[in-house]
Amino acid sequence: MEKQPNNPLHGKRLDTIIEELLTYYGGWKALSQEIRINCFVDNPSLKSSLTFLRKTPWARKKVEDLYLATFPKQ
Repeated sequence: MEKQPNNPLHGKRLDTIIEELLTYYGGWKALSQEIRINCFVDNPSLKSSLTFLRKTPWARKKVEDLYLATFPKQ
């Protein structure tokens, strides 16, 4: 695997990002208030959210941007 020094998300899995955000914000309800994405609002689960975010680049970018804003030095 090549190094990507300018990519702060290099090596971070999407499921790990979601789990860390859920822990930080205290659950799906609080996370859905930060990002209005239907997969976080309507019957949320990690599996359904991963499926949606992997198929929807704009939503994944919102989640990644929130992660970088929430955990700037990781």
